[in-house]
Amino acid sequence: MPLHAGMMQFVIFSISDEEFAIDIKKVKEIIRVRQSTRVPRAPSFIQGVINLRGDVIPVIDLRKRFGFDATEVTNETRTVIVEMKGDLLGLLVDAVIEVLRIDNEAIEPPPNNIAGLKSECISGIGKVDERLLI
Repeated sequence: MPLHAGMMQFVIFSISDEEFAIDIKKVKEIIRVRQSTRVPRAPSFIQGVINLRGDVIPVIDLRKRFGFDATEVTNETRTVIVEMKGDLLGLLVDAVIEVLRIDNEAIEPPPNNIAGLKSECISGIGKVDERLLI
């Protein structure tokens, strides 16, 4: 089913039993978790860096970044490689669930009273059936 002008595709992933979405255009690939190299004095949510076909990519543990306990790596845990502002970045997530098309009209700006990460990480909240996707 082709996308029409009012739709976007998102990669849906979970962190601590919550569902989040990222524009599929930003996703370069999804890989299994690799051993990372710690970076001295990096913020605690930086898992480390990995070598992906010659590119050194920092990996962010999104559970830690969002204030949860560190990610416990399972068979479902994945690193989502995304391009942000021209740089590659790995996002450590509990699981990748699906790719979903969402109508632009179903995406609302986040409430003003969401503290902390709003401007940096949350660009909208999608309503799909009974689900809320951040």
